[in-house]
Amino acid sequence: MLNKTLSYILLFLIIPLIAFAGEFKVTRVYDGDTFKATDHNIEIKVRLVGIDAPETKKGKRESGQPFSQQSKKFLTDMVLNKTVEIKGYGTDQYNRQLAVVFVDGKNVNLELLKAGLAEVYRGKHPRGLEIEPYEKAQIEAKNAMKGIWSLCKAMQISPKDWRKSNKHKE
Repeated sequence: MLNKTLSYILLFLIIPLIAFAGEFKVTRVYDGDTFKATDHNIEIKVRLVGIDAPETKKGKRESGQPFSQQSKKFLTDMVLNKTVEIKGYGTDQYNRQLAVVFVDGKNVNLELLKAGLAEVYRGKHPRGLEIEPYEKAQIEAKNAMKGIWSLCKAMQISPKDWRKSNKHKE
């Protein structure tokens, strides 16, 4: 009995560290790069790895970034109530599964970049994630002035910088 209990505890501690793959049904979209999905009794919060979508409105006084609602709608239209394939790359500091997500054979992360509704994540990328296709998609969206890249330069604020400047506005 003790061995079985110890096994479950170890499994619980190790699972967040392991990159996993599987099929999940998306039940909620939070913003342009985060959603909740389930597989039978397992519920996970997923953060699309390698990209950063415009920040949505978080509080009463804070407004969202330009194109944040379009990004959320794009992701919602692609994945909500659909079965998606998730290729995990571990978890982030908020215990969200970092993942590349596929629906109907399309890389959702890449599709957001192609539409100009996200930028390549400016932080450290997990080992094994091929970032070159993401960078190429971003360059193409910029050149075509799609989505966030259609804004004047002064309005093209990285979600990372937006989070820093809006941290204490609540």
